[in-house]
Amino acid sequence: MIFKHTDITKNIDETCDVCVVGSGAGGAPIAKELAEAGLSVIILEEGGYYQTEDFRTTDTIGSLIRLYRDGGSEVALGKPNVYIAEGRCVGGSTTINGGMCWRTPDKILKQWQWEKGLADLTPKKMEFYFKRVEEVLSVKPVLPESRNEDAEILRRGAEKLGYEVRANLRAHRGCVGTNQCLTGCPTGGKQSTLVTYVPAFIKAGGRLYADCRVKKVHLKGGRAVGISGIIVDPETRKKKAKVRIRSKVTVICGGAIQTPSLLKRSKIPDASKTLGENLFLHPNAKVVGVFDDPVYAWKGVNQAYQITEFIDEGIIMGVNFIPPGMMSLAIPFYGPGSLEVMKEVYNHCVVGGALIEDTSRGRVINLPFDQALATYRLNERDFRTALRATALLAEIYFAAGAKRVYLPFDQLHEIHTIDEIRKIFEYPIRPVDMELMTVHIMGTCQMGGDPKKSVVDPFGQCHGVPGLFVADASIFPTSIGVNPQETIMAFSTRTAFHIAENASHYLR
Repeated sequence: MIFKHTDITKNIDETCDVCVVGSGAGGAPIAKELAEAGLSVIILEEGGYYQTEDFRTTDTIGSLIRLYRDGGSEVALGKPNVYIAEGRCVGGSTTINGGMCWRTPDKILKQWQWEKGLADLTPKKMEFYFKRVEEVLSVKPVLPESRNEDAEILRRGAEKLGYEVRANLRAHRGCVGTNQCLTGCPTGGKQSTLVTYVPAFIKAGGRLYADCRVKKVHLKGGRAVGISGIIVDPETRKKKAKVRIRSKVTVICGGAIQTPSLLKRSKIPDASKTLGENLFLHPNAKVVGVFDDPVYAWKGVNQAYQITEFIDEGIIMGVNFIPPGMMSLAIPFYGPGSLEVMKEVYNHCVVGGALIEDTSRGRVINLPFDQALATYRLNERDFRTALRATALLAEIYFAAGAKRVYLPFDQLHEIHTIDEIRKIFEYPIRPVDMELMTVHIMGTCQMGGDPKKSVVDPFGQCHGVPGLFVADASIFPTSIGVNPQETIMAFSTRTAFHIAENASHYLR
């Protein structure tokens, strides 16, 4: 069953084999697999429980408040600040992402094998887990009839320049192209964990508590024995009940910011001194192309294609249309000027992003009142890569017929011809002058074979803390350079099989 705050009338004190914190790409797969293996499993989700019919709304602001952490206003402090969009609801970020599915690139797996002591992470050994995830999510290319003009513009521009274009593999069943992925799929076509893993978990006998803020992981004799937390009314933010779950295995799946924050609050031992360090953001620079002919990018599927020509340089590009309120933030105007430009360009523009496989680092620190803060410093290498990626995306727009392009720079707002792209490199643009955002947050609890250099072992168990696992993007040793959803799910599934196959050891 799924319990919301409205269902709770007294304190909760329960016992189970496995307690999973989080219901997104990490939490839902491991919970489903373990429940189907016959273990008693409880999921605790900080966000609310919303169903497909709840997403049939045009209230973008209300959706942001309900589905995103801090209403989508999170930021990693640095020069520049990087804006963060992170899901906080049943299904986590899978509920509000585009459903793109990439297997972990072979080059990344090889790097982790050689440099991080993760010898088992070969493409051959990971094949089973990738396939299992892809079957659950119904991963396949976008239906031709649901592709939209913004994606076709991107494809035409790239192909005119001879650049490689990838037809995206997405988690979907009969996607009809409403382009509302970012505020929850109103048809159930996108196969988030909300409509796949979570229902399977419930069918297998699992229990899920929404609106539950986990405060602490408890240890006894050095071993994890469960958690404590509170049920919170999402509207009043008042505590409704205390929660105590006693478990033989505890799995933390709160993401690369919330997971290290919880482990730090719980004073989990960390011999490596790297807990909360090595934050990677896969930063995204928005570029907007404006065209004479109507595009109507709000019709059709989210991200039908990505440009992969420059993936070896750490650059991938795609289009991702956004609602008007969010769109207004992507153009360099304010007040009445912004309104007039929006009236002119909204139906004539393509909104795209250039994503950077970062080598920069950040960290997560804890603030008072159980708050977490991310900081991040963009290094010179990644800054230069971001400039090049922005230029490449602008070039693609112009090749496709754009009449002007809006850029994410304080000192250079727009350009009007392909020849003006050189201004990106001529102007005195500094890192602090660039606007960046991210939805792909990684690192901070990195896995590895050496307890002195990593937080968790190759199966996600915290070094030196039996019974405590991590299963989310925080375990990535490096940025992976592509959309991380499938990688998270595959590693979560792998950890689930490891626990189930060694149940006599872990469930003592």
